Amino acid sequence: QVQLAESGGGLVQAGGSLRLSCVASGRAESTAIMGWYRQAPGKQRELVAQITTSGTILKYADSVKGRFTISTDNAKNTLYLQMNSLKSEDTAVYYCNWSGVVIGGQPMRSWGQGTQVTVSS
Repeated sequence: QVQLAESGGGLVQAGGSLRLSCVASGRAESTAIMGWYRQAPGKQRELVAQITTSGTILKYADSVKGRFTISTDNAKNTLYLQMNSLKSEDTAVYYCNWSGVVIGGQPMRSWGQGTQVTVSS
């Protein structure tokens, strides 16, 4: 019942910045956990950053600490990932994730379709 749509990916030079957005639609009954994941070609999907919908940051991957910032705007039902000082190793498809409870008391996990981030050297 919760659908996600990522946007904001693109091609940037190393050292540049990019801001990803994830808009959530649907109805939920409780505070949820949202996160950004990424998957590079030939590699496993990894957690980049995780946050509660109330704004408590839960985790950052060591590789992005100090460079990326996860945040939410509940009024817009939107999750953001501000990416600064981008490196070539940040190149990947980035996915938005939502974990929580929908109306009716049913737990649910939702994924967006992904947005490509490419960092050139």
